[in-house]
Amino acid sequence: MATCWQALWAYRFYLIVFFLPIFLLPLPILVPSKEAYCAYTIILMALFWCTEALPLAVTALFPLFMFPMMGIMDASEIIQRLFPLGSECQFVGMSVAAPHMPRGAMGGRVFLPLSSVPACQVCIEYLSDSNVLFVGGLMVAIAVEHWNLHKRIALRALLIIGVRPALLILGFMMVTAFLSMWISNTATTAMMVPIAHAVLKQLHSAKASGDLEEGRENPTFELQEQSPQKEVTKPDNTEVLPVPPAPSGPRAHLTQEQIRFTQGMSLCVCYAASIGGIATLTGTTPNLVLQGQVNSLFPENGNMVNFASWFGFAFPTMVILLLLAWLWLQVLFLGFNFRKNFGFGEEAQEKKQAAFRVIQTEHKLLGPMTFAEKAVTVFFILLVLLWFTREPGFFPGWGNLAFPNAKGESTVSDGTVAIFIGTILFIMPSNFPGLTQNPENPGELKAPPALLSWKVVNKKMPWNILLLLGGGFALAKGSEESGLSKWLGSKLTPLESVPPPAISIILCLLVAVFTECTSNVATTTLFLPILASMAQAICLHPLYVMLPCTLASSLAFMLPVATPPNAIVFSFGDLKVSDMARAGFLLNIIGVLVIALAMNSWSSSIFSLDTFPSWAHSNSTTHCLHSPANSTTAAP
Repeated sequence: MATCWQALWAYRFYLIVFFLPIFLLPLPILVPSKEAYCAYTIILMALFWCTEALPLAVTALFPLFMFPMMGIMDASEIIQRLFPLGSECQFVGMSVAAPHMPRGAMGGRVFLPLSSVPACQVCIEYLSDSNVLFVGGLMVAIAVEHWNLHKRIALRALLIIGVRPALLILGFMMVTAFLSMWISNTATTAMMVPIAHAVLKQLHSAKASGDLEEGRENPTFELQEQSPQKEVTKPDNTEVLPVPPAPSGPRAHLTQEQIRFTQGMSLCVCYAASIGGIATLTGTTPNLVLQGQVNSLFPENGNMVNFASWFGFAFPTMVILLLLAWLWLQVLFLGFNFRKNFGFGEEAQEKKQAAFRVIQTEHKLLGPMTFAEKAVTVFFILLVLLWFTREPGFFPGWGNLAFPNAKGESTVSDGTVAIFIGTILFIMPSNFPGLTQNPENPGELKAPPALLSWKVVNKKMPWNILLLLGGGFALAKGSEESGLSKWLGSKLTPLESVPPPAISIILCLLVAVFTECTSNVATTTLFLPILASMAQAICLHPLYVMLPCTLASSLAFMLPVATPPNAIVFSFGDLKVSDMARAGFLLNIIGVLVIALAMNSWSSSIFSLDTFPSWAHSNSTTHCLHSPANSTTAAP
């Protein structure tokens, strides 16, 4: 009997994939409508994402074949989009006649491959502007990581901040959060954790000077993946994470106080990585999910969510949450002895100097900045400046002035800028002049490689996340086309009597709990279309509930499986699930309160949250009691 149960458990994912679609079949059979068909697809994908029976990226491909087969997005809608002036269409062989097009040698007929017709409208959601922004932003981030510029920034910042216990935690949190704003949370954590443990070894060592002389033998300094690494499966089942080797040697000699400090240092890195990612539009994937779904569901929103507006809203939120997280970790793991926490005393000074020299030695080993590092720094700063000044909203940006459309809006997007800078990185040489002898052909000169190569990008680009983003946008579009959004909106009208701040806080708590067990990308993908419909139904600004829930999806602090940074830190040792849960529970509550503060203060002026906008009113399924201009239902 035990063997039978073990066999079933071993085949659990196959059984889920086979039986779950059959178990849910009564929904589309008993309710034969587009709304039910779309709901069947969404529920099926949600359960697959929660159980991880299939990789998330594979599950995200379901709309490509389910929506056309169910008639949610069909060929006629595609032709109307391609030829909006009216067309006489013929398929199976054939051609699409467009009367409004000039007739040429083919008699005004444009041939479309039959295979591209049924899923064309769905496919376009898999390469929206948000996906392009994701690819372009990651190209620059990969270049920063490839030339080791992030490590130089981290070590230099730690030298400035110092290594007193309380300031050391703050320093690692600030550096990790800053790097996480621009490069992957996972890569940031994988780099910062070994540095943290190397410094801790010096702080805890009784033979500081002896350890310093053998500092290069410390395995935690091997940040360049020269030694074998263990692998930890990413919680969202999409890729395998390389984890730096954990420090070797027994820890029995450490006191309880030192172990708690080590735990606090480990948690401060993974928490700061998650917190820092919310500050920029490209910092973490849920932010791009929000932008893409807002643009898909409300195409007339006037590009309200862009890099500049997001930064103005999320950066202060990130700073406040980071400082409160630092105070909480300091109290939890260092106690209330602030004199000791800030490193006063002769013994503390001695250990502080030893740890400081370790960081200083590691920084010196990097040598002076190379031409490639300087070039990547220039292009990185240029990218950020172009993002901020493209269409800031409170003054005409260069996009409005140089590339306006008929409405005076910018025809270029943040994705356009990111791809432009990313393309330049493939053109710019990594050294100048940098000519060397070609080892394969002696006597022939060889040019230096470019700052970025496709081999490097292809290796480090998370293409699965690109599919996951596209699947989320396709779900949002399918909900709108099928009428499921309208149906949900009509069922949520009783919430109009609940104060908007209460709705926002309750939804944030719900999302924060959900994201502890599910990928934050999947969480936002599932919740945001429903929240948009709810906001329309109760005449509430859609961003008033979509923005806070997007930030709440990054509040994954309690469990190792909640997010890759947590998994990396947990695999490094010194932590129990109870330690992470105890620290993360209150931090989740703090995060929700900080988000509520942001939504009811500075974000109201940035996004005009105290009114029900006309671009949402035009799609609303209910009659609002307040006009778009005078409605103040979103005001707390």
